[in-house]
Amino acid sequence: MTQFIEDNKASRDAILARVRKALGRNGSDAEARARAEAYIAAHEQGPRPTMPPDLVERFIHRARDMASTVERIATFDEVPARVAHYLGSLQLPPALASQRATSGVCWPEFAALDWAAAGLAIEARPTIGNDKLAITGAYCAIAETGTLVLVSGADTPTASALLPNTHVAVLRADRIVSGMEEAFALVRAERRTMPRALNLISGPSRTGDIEQTIVLGAHGPYRVHILVL
Repeated sequence: MTQFIEDNKASRDAILARVRKALGRNGSDAEARARAEAYIAAHEQGPRPTMPPDLVERFIHRARDMASTVERIATFDEVPARVAHYLGSLQLPPALASQRATSGVCWPEFAALDWAAAGLAIEARPTIGNDKLAITGAYCAIAETGTLVLVSGADTPTASALLPNTHVAVLRADRIVSGMEEAFALVRAERRTMPRALNLISGPSRTGDIEQTIVLGAHGPYRVHILVL
């Protein structure tokens, strides 16, 4: 796999070199990237709302506007107990009682947490489609809109957040940025290339297609609970 990736990179670099030569532009990939980043940085942005100094509180407020539930935690080890408490507090009608699942999936970064002590059976694997609960991280979040940003990768199966009935996301407070512009700038700076998938999650799945009535859980999770660490 490593050799395959290296071969693809070499092929891409060769193609880009030919393109630059045809355009009469010389220089290395690093120089070309630097010019592109300078252009993006200098590009004038359109009007934007004024953001408060406390981006965490702004994010929490807007996430709740989007029908997410949010609570703050102090340590990573609190996650299993807070997930269990959240599940136990759900007020569900009899028809949805099966969604109060105590088993589900999580991203690999949460595999070592003591789920059993919290009465939960959580497996570190991608969802197979019939899981009711998923615990994921988040790449970053957008304070302006209360939006979680998830990017795909070997250890971040984004489908796990999109398929189960209940999505619990653990978000580091220092990964909350002001707007979408800052979120994409962070991806460019840290990943260098765009991931295969980038998901913006603003609350539970919903639709208003039928008689303009908002229905939650139409195409994905019925509920999104965010633990801000």
